[in-house]
Amino acid sequence: MKPTSPGFRVAVVGAASLLGQELISIMGERRFPVSRLVKFETEAEEPGLPVIDLQQGIGTSESSSDLSGTAFDYVFLAVAPPSASAAADLRHRAAEGSCAVIDLISGGEQTGASSSAEGSAQILSIPSLERAGLAPQVAHGPSPAEKRVFLSAHPAAIVVSSLLLRLAAQLKLRSAAAHVFMPVSELGSRAVDELQKQTVSLLSFQKPPQTIFGAQLAFNLLPRLGRTRTSALAELEKRIRFQVRHYLADRVPLPALRLVQVPVFCSLAFSLFVETAGPPAVEAVTQALQGEHIQVRKAFQPAPSQIEVAGSNEILIDAITRDAEFSTGIWIWATVDNLRLAAVNAVEIAESLQGTRSPAAVQ
Repeated sequence: MKPTSPGFRVAVVGAASLLGQELISIMGERRFPVSRLVKFETEAEEPGLPVIDLQQGIGTSESSSDLSGTAFDYVFLAVAPPSASAAADLRHRAAEGSCAVIDLISGGEQTGASSSAEGSAQILSIPSLERAGLAPQVAHGPSPAEKRVFLSAHPAAIVVSSLLLRLAAQLKLRSAAAHVFMPVSELGSRAVDELQKQTVSLLSFQKPPQTIFGAQLAFNLLPRLGRTRTSALAELEKRIRFQVRHYLADRVPLPALRLVQVPVFCSLAFSLFVETAGPPAVEAVTQALQGEHIQVRKAFQPAPSQIEVAGSNEILIDAITRDAEFSTGIWIWATVDNLRLAAVNAVEIAESLQGTRSPAAVQ
């Protein structure tokens, strides 16, 4: 359906967050048809954020955490809604079909044919896998017209699912295990600030602050945060496990998965071990992995790093390595810009809905 007005009315909840800023940047790069972009603050210390008209520049300044009373075509959640009432209002709007909600931060335990109390279907989505024909088949899921609350998969779930599903399309897999090296940007701007302060403090022989990490992360690795097993890292691992399980849908053996917090500001890194039914040819593995936004390096090229991939749309994979002891095992090293991939996936979900939603006229 062709737009009948300048574009869509879009709200970004948590626009001042690292993910919110990247989301707005991606919408601009991809020329997503926006007539009015409203940025909502969610924390008391955030400054008032302006209403932006992408065609006419900066509009009237607005500072608000109240989503009620304003009509939108799309609402992107880069952070949790500012209140329980705001979350309930969004679910109600989605259920009655007045807007589509694209959630970048929820776990997805109600994914698929299940629904919330308000009746809004929640659909976990990775458009790149859907285009490649690698998405799971939902037997009794809602029709596209009924899809109102979309859960944009975490970038780690996107990468692990993409690599394993591509391999399984060409090779028989027996098992897999993945270490995911998490950057501090996954925990927000305060975590980025604390890592910087920890680094400066240690180089000055001072005690580093540990409010966010609960321990020294600078020049260090952490398998968990703080002194308990319940932390932001543990919750994130649970979320990623659920999403990977949903997308693999018994078509591929579930991988063992472990998150490790690393002293890196941005970008994800993956060390993935895959065991196949028989000794795999490196060329066959490389060919199976190649695809949309995936680049596999040659052995003579430098290994991709978290620093190198920042700002890129690509999943960069190092030259495939066969295990020295297990003839059926291969090692895959991959890197991706976590914020950018999360934002691209969310915007692609919105783009996929443009054929079923027409932009509302902006008064």
